[in-house]
Amino acid sequence: MIKETHEFKLAIVGLGYVGLPLAVEFGSKRPVIGYDLKKSRVTELRSGIDNTREVTAEELVAAKHLRFTNDSNEIADSNFYIIAVPTPIDEHKNPDLNPLFTASEMVGAMLNPGDIVVYESTVYPGCTEEDCVPILEKASGLKFNRDFFCGYSPERINPGDPNRRISMITKVTSGSTTEVARIIDGLYQQIITAGTHMAPSIKVAEAAKIIENTQRDLNIALMNELSIIFNKMEIDTDSVLEAAATKWNFLPFSPGLVGGHCIGVDPYYLTHRSKALGYNPEIILAGRKLNDNMPIYIAEIVTQMLQERNVNIERANILVLGLAFKENCPDVRNTKVVDLISELLSLGAQVDICDPLIDLSEVSQSISS
Repeated sequence: MIKETHEFKLAIVGLGYVGLPLAVEFGSKRPVIGYDLKKSRVTELRSGIDNTREVTAEELVAAKHLRFTNDSNEIADSNFYIIAVPTPIDEHKNPDLNPLFTASEMVGAMLNPGDIVVYESTVYPGCTEEDCVPILEKASGLKFNRDFFCGYSPERINPGDPNRRISMITKVTSGSTTEVARIIDGLYQQIITAGTHMAPSIKVAEAAKIIENTQRDLNIALMNELSIIFNKMEIDTDSVLEAAATKWNFLPFSPGLVGGHCIGVDPYYLTHRSKALGYNPEIILAGRKLNDNMPIYIAEIVTQMLQERNVNIERANILVLGLAFKENCPDVRNTKVVDLISELLSLGAQVDICDPLIDLSEVSQSISS
């Protein structure tokens, strides 16, 4: 029998950029256990420190019903699990679902009849029911939609943005049955002041998440290509965009490096699934290729600018201000600034880096390689 929301013992698996803000919001209103396999992460959170800077020390204190653990035994008696682990890509730009599958195996071994598992990690449409559910069934010995149930509620975290916190962003929810969808939606309504949108199926919710960042990726790719064209025409791109933006239906996108854990990654999840179904997504992949090659283009522009000033790139001392994938954020996952620095170093330049928000040791190996 499915429990009502007030009966749930809530556990959140993964305490990164997605899981921690979620745990803090729930922890200010109801008992919740936040689990992370990294002992160092749990230790810092227990001491009131969040190195992602998404949650303040005051907010951690205010979440008086929240406790942290890296011992999976401490979440074994939970009955509502939210999985918010990373879903990166590998060196071949294919989805790396190992963290998701490992978390599913762990939670599956704890499941009891009536339990609900909700995924927030970015996946391709079909992943929850076709890939994760079989793992849960095998680990638990239970039957999906008879003994246990699932849902999907895509994360919409915007790292480094204090004006768009988790509670301020409309939450898409879904469930494996109509009743479960209602229960999951009701639970999230307890913390999402912006409201929720209950999707008609898990696959719809998964697809909605994946196209949000794919759309943004393609729009930025268009701006990047336009900036390349306008540069050859000796036209200032910013001035062009400023003029074009005076029309009411012009979309305000700008050129730039596309990194981070979402925009530069999510489209590959969709294209992976599309290819498996026999369709090659040409437009999406073209946008990805262009954006991934922007660090090389920028390095070429820097080289040209130096040559115009009679400075050889091999004698240049270049200062890079900012190493994270975006401003005011310590997140260095998939940052294309690293690619730019590596390209400059390969050309013989001397490069210094300044970013007071990041731990340089996190990316030093990537730069040196």
